[in-house]
Parts: sequence; structure tokens; C-alpha cells
Amino acid sequence: MTAHVTTLQAASMEGRYRLLVDAITDYAIYMLDIEGRISSWNTGAQRFKGYTEQEILGEHFSRFYTPEDLAAGVPATALSTAEAEGRFEAEGWRVRKDGQRFWAHIVIDAIRDPHGQLLGFAKITRDLSERKAAQEVLKRSEEQFRLLIQGVTDYAIYMLDPEGNVSSWNAGAKRIKGYEPEEIIGQHFSSFYTAEDQADDLPRKALEIAAKEGRFEKEGWRVRRDGTRFWANVIIDAIHLEDGKLIGFAKITRDITEKRQAQHALEQAQQELFQAQKMEAVGQLTGGIAHDFNNLLMAILGSLEIARKRAIEGQNVVDLIDNAITGAKRGASLTQRLLAFSRKQDLQLEVVDAPALVREMAELLQRSIGPAIEISTTFPLSLPPVVSDPNQLESALLNLVVNARDAMPDGGTITISARKHVLKEKQVPDLRAGEYVCLSVKDEGEGMDAATLEKATTPFFTTKGIGKGTGLGLPMVQGLMAQSGGRLVMKSRLGQGSTAELWLPVAQINELPKPVAEAPPSTAVPPLTVMAVDDDSLVLMNTVLMLEDLGHTVIEVRSGAEALSRLEQGVRPDVLITDHAMPHMTGAELARHVAERHPALTVILATGYAELPGGEGAGLARLAKPFTQAQLNEALGAAVRVQLP
Repeated sequence: MTAHVTTLQAASMEGRYRLLVDAITDYAIYMLDIEGRISSWNTGAQRFKGYTEQEILGEHFSRFYTPEDLAAGVPATALSTAEAEGRFEAEGWRVRKDGQRFWAHIVIDAIRDPHGQLLGFAKITRDLSERKAAQEVLKRSEEQFRLLIQGVTDYAIYMLDPEGNVSSWNAGAKRIKGYEPEEIIGQHFSSFYTAEDQADDLPRKALEIAAKEGRFEKEGWRVRRDGTRFWANVIIDAIHLEDGKLIGFAKITRDITEKRQAQHALEQAQQELFQAQKMEAVGQLTGGIAHDFNNLLMAILGSLEIARKRAIEGQNVVDLIDNAITGAKRGASLTQRLLAFSRKQDLQLEVVDAPALVREMAELLQRSIGPAIEISTTFPLSLPPVVSDPNQLESALLNLVVNARDAMPDGGTITISARKHVLKEKQVPDLRAGEYVCLSVKDEGEGMDAATLEKATTPFFTTKGIGKGTGLGLPMVQGLMAQSGGRLVMKSRLGQGSTAELWLPVAQINELPKPVAEAPPSTAVPPLTVMAVDDDSLVLMNTVLMLEDLGHTVIEVRSGAEALSRLEQGVRPDVLITDHAMPHMTGAELARHVAERHPALTVILATGYAELPGGEGAGLARLAKPFTQAQLNEALGAAVRVQLP
């Protein structure tokens, strides 16, 4: 009874195994007898190879092999190997029923009874055609990539191991660096670096940065096999496995020596062009300034020459002296314009009534343009105030009117008008959205073409001819508008005249600038002993005369060294007034020495410079050249107030 139950259990187990094997469709699992004939066949075998069980049972398994393998005796070798070693495993091409080939992985196991007698073979086959195809694609891709890398000659592309030794070498590396593969593979890549870079340990630092950050890039000198240098762009990329382990570096080097030389040549050409343009601009500026100053000096010299003759004859010379003073003031104004152009101007922003400012300037404007030209003004009954520097705005308006006059040599009308605008964003270039007053000056002249209009605000550009303009007028107006939060807009067409528009921001009640405190009225300064220092005898004489006329005692000195010597000899002035630009010792240097040796002595620095280089003279009382007697008196008064306890 027990034996019968055991037999039934074994049969049941065998049935379950058969069901399991038949259910597998991804593997061909079948049995061979000792001669290699097929004795069982599962569903996977039928799917892979195309034979039904009835068609294949009893057939020799060699029919699945290619003619090449059959000729080589591969089936017999496989069985003999499995019999001798217990197992045979291989990959290769196999043939389906329809003659198509597929790539298979084969395992043949020998089956023996408990006594070791060979009963047959178990054979498992897996179709790896898709994997094989993918491997072939990958292989082709890798081969193409290898050929690509090897074919590149403009770049040195090679691999380094984690220590920096060269492990591959392409044709570009050979061309650029001069080494054959057998000469350099296995050598450290630091041999490409200059002695200076090797001393700085740059190769090691480059690999450290690449390993840490993933990439290193730099330009520098590299060395070829023959010792010559070339300028290279170098990129080093770290190569990691999926688990993060560093396995080496990919290095790409490009010889950009020619590019660098071309860039240097371009920079040199640009510098030469810049120098040429600068010299042209300086020449144009010099011509314009010379023209303007010659006119002013003509007025001054002519007036003073006639005044001298009349004074000898006892005639009244006040009008001639006034004319000379006016010419000198205009020269000072021109100098200030140059100084303002050379640095950022400090504006005194105030609330300005534009129409009122134009009306106050009416007489000056008409006198500046002459009787042949008429000025017409058009303003609305109500116009909000704007924010600007009134003095600079007057200067800008005068400049625009004079330009308009020069554009109409045969006469005409200049129209000055204003209107309020509410601008949207980007409606006028470089202006924010908001409320503005547009103050415009329009002429009836020839106008400008597009090319001239584009260059109209370029520094030193002028259409007035050589020696008749500095080319600074419109750039200064443009700078004033920019600093005021506004903009200069030029409009013109040939034959239709030109219009200059000054866009000024409307003053907001809650943002009105505080009114500038008026200077205290001039007060009498008690008689002082003043040391006047200047290397220019004419300027020194003029300063001495003004000081003596104010009732002061003057000590004349012609250099900083002489001033220090006189002070060391015991001379004790109340105030020292010194020029700045003097040979051997500047006024600022003199003031520094005085502060160290005679700290109680007040120094006034008289200079025509708007700013001194290096911040010299910071904290000193300043007197701007040229100065009037009233301005000199104000400076002395301020010095006296500082000295008072």
C-alpha cells in the first residue's frame, strides 16, 4: 500500500514538472538521448525554433546548427564535452525551421542515473537575438566613435588614468604635441606643461579640481615634443562609474596660438585706431577751443589796449574795462564747461518754472543771436514745475539757441515751446514712465541727414567747420538731462530744420528738493597778513593787487619751497593762499607740510582744476580760478571765521 502511494506521488510530481516546463515560453527546454535525438519538447522550444512536438521528436538536434558549425563538428563536440565535463555552455548562431538564424545561448547538461550511467542530456536554449543586435549596434557606435576621435586632427583628445598617466592618444594629439602613441602612452601628462607651471604644481591642481568639481578649464602655454610652446585651451573632465568611483579623465586640448595672435593683432589695431581717433578729437577740440579763446582774448586785449591809451589821456575807461571783464568771464565759463565735461558734474537740483526761466533769459538770448533772427515762445497757461539745475539749464538752453542761430546763417525764427506729457514705459528711450515737461528749441535751418543726426551728441563732433566749435555743447546738454532724470532728444530732417527737446521730470510735491541756502552776504574782513604763493608772476601780481586793494598786507612768494623757508624764518601770516600747479612742490603738498609744521595756519588752495588727482587737497579751503575780488574776499572771510574761537 505504501509503495503504491509513493508511486502515485512520484507520478504526480513528474506531471507537475512537465506542466512547469511546458509553461515556460522564454526558454527552449528539451531532452536528448545519448545519441543526440530529441526526446521531449516544450512550448518555448516550439516558439523559438518553429517545430511542433510531432515534427521534431526523434530528430537529431544538429538540425538546429548552421552549415558552418555542422562542418566543424560543433554538435558532436558539444555532447562529448557535456558527457566528459557534465556541462557545455556556449553562444552562437542557430537555425529556425524557416531557415532564419537567431543568436542563442545554449547550456547542455549530462543526465546520469544513481549509478553514473549516462541517460541523455538536458538542453536549454535562450534566444538572445535582440541583445546581440543591441550589442552590435553598441559595437558599431563605439567603433564609429573611436574612428571619429582618431580622425579628429584639430583637437588633442586622449584619456588619463586616475594618476594622470596617458592611456589613449588620437591623431590630433599626435599632430599638436608631436608624440607617437607608443612614445607617450603610459607617461604622465605633466610633460606637456612648461617648467613654470610644473613648479607651480599646476598639473596636480588641475586633476584635483576636475576630480572635485567634475571639470577643469584653462588657457595657457603648453610644450610640444620638440620643446616649442603653443597657446592652448585645455578642458579636463572627470570620468566616474555609476557608483561614483573615479576611473580617469578625458582631456581635450586645442592649439589656439593663431587665434591668440590674431586677437592680439586686432587689439593692437583697435588701440592704434583709438589713438588715431583720440588725436583727431584732440585736434578738433584744440581747434575749437583756440577759436573761442582767440575771440575772447581779442576782446580782452583790444579793450585793455584802448583803455590804456584813454587812461593816459585821462578819458573814462569804465566801459572798456567792463568789456574786458565780460570777455574774461566768458573764458572762465568756457574753461568750466571743459572741466564739467571731464568729470561728473555736481548739480544743484531745484524746482524750476521753465517758462519763467525762458522769459528771464529773453534779453540774453536775443543779444546772443543778433537782430537777424527772431525768437518766438509758445507756452500753455498752466505748466507744472520741473526738477533741474537752473544755472545749468540756462547754459543748456543758451547753447541750443546758439546752435539754432548757426543753422540759419540767412536769418529766420527760433521757436521755444514747452508742453506737458504723461509718458508710458519705453515711449521715449531711456525714460521711465511718468510726468514730464518737454522744453523744445526749433529752428528753420537746413536740418541734418540721418548720419549727422546720429552723431550729433557724440563728443567733439561738430558741423561748424574746423576751429569754429568744440563739439562739446550737445554732449554737455545730454549729460545734464541724464543727471536730472530727463533726456535730450534730437529731431531733424534735411530741408526741414532741427528740434532739440529737453525732457525734464515734473517736480513731485513730496519729492521737492530742499531750497539751496543762499550764501551769507559779504562782510568786511579785518586787515590780515596774507602770504600769496604762485609761480606765475602775472597771476601773483594780480592776486597781490586785489589783496592790497582789500586792505591786507601781502607777502609775495613764488614757490612752495620759498614759502616753507619764509615760515621757518619766523614769518607768521594770518592766511596762506597758494596755487596748486607749481613745479617741484604742488600747492596740496605745501599745504600738507604747513599742516605738519604750522597747524594753526589756515591754507586756501587756489586752483583751476575741478578735481585734483589722487584726492589731493581734500579738506582744504578752495578758491576756484579764475576768481574775482569778491570771491577772494569771501574766501578770506571764511578763513577768518574758521580761526575764530
